[in-house]
Order: sequence, then C-alpha cells, then structure tokens
Amino acid sequence: MSVTTIALTLALAGTPKQWTVTADPLTELLGFVHVQVERVVSDRHSLYLGPSLKLFNSPLGVGTGPFNGYGLETGVRGFITGTAPEGMWIMLRAVLAAVTHAGGVEPGGYGSALVGYTAIFGPGFVLSGGLGISYFAYGPKDVGIHGFLPAAHTALGWAF
Repeated sequence: MSVTTIALTLALAGTPKQWTVTADPLTELLGFVHVQVERVVSDRHSLYLGPSLKLFNSPLGVGTGPFNGYGLETGVRGFITGTAPEGMWIMLRAVLAAVTHAGGVEPGGYGSALVGYTAIFGPGFVLSGGLGISYFAYGPKDVGIHGFLPAAHTALGWAF
C-alpha cells in the first residue's frame, strides 16, 4: 500500500460522516427494494430519502399477488447515543406509493416506528438494524399488505 493510500484511509476514518447510502436487504424478503440516502442535520438527527419499489412477490408469502408499487420512502432518526449517523436511534419512516394492479392504480403506503443501532466500521462501512411496528395499507384488499405488522430495518452501505 502506498503512503498516499494509507494517508487517505486514515483521513477518511477520522472525518465525521455526514452522509450514508445504504440498501435494506431484509425488505427484499417482503418483495421490496429500498435504497436510502441519509444526511446528518445535527449531532442528534438525520433525515433520509430514497426509492421504495415493490417489484416481486415475497419469498415468505406476505403480500403476494399481481401488484407492484412505485414509491418514495422518507424517514427521520433521532440518536439517543453517539453522534449521527452512528449510535442508537429512534426512527419514524413513511412510504407513499402508486400501487399498480389489474384493476388500475391506487395510492398505497406504510408508516413505521423503530428503535435500532447503526455502526460504522473502518473508513465507512455501515451496518444498521432496528425493530418496531408498522401500519400497512398497500395493495388490493384481497392480496395486499394491510394492518399492523412487526417492523424490521436492516442496512448495509457506506458512510462518507
């Protein structure tokens, strides 16, 4: 490794992180694909935004049926420990989507409240997880996801 590479790695590791870009692999078990771009707004708070797509049926059999969703996810995290974007947090998130099915297009979405923790390893690898509760109104009544369900959040990505 060159001296320049070592110096850059050390500089990045010591720089306070202001952004994260992550994917949520757990939501893929429900048939959703999420990418979240998070921005620190204070020592204790961050906001995030990203696409929320329901493109395929859940391998777990939840909310399966002939419908897709194209939406936007947004959230806010309040950090109980550490300094944003790392530490224990409380998160509120919401998804609004256009749900398409054989009968047409209808609005759909869900909201969640979760408690979790984000760790940043090395120069910027992000690992995050949380648990809570969600309320879904997503998809046609007979095959969509509706009502209160447990919520989980996982994220893998990079902080910079």
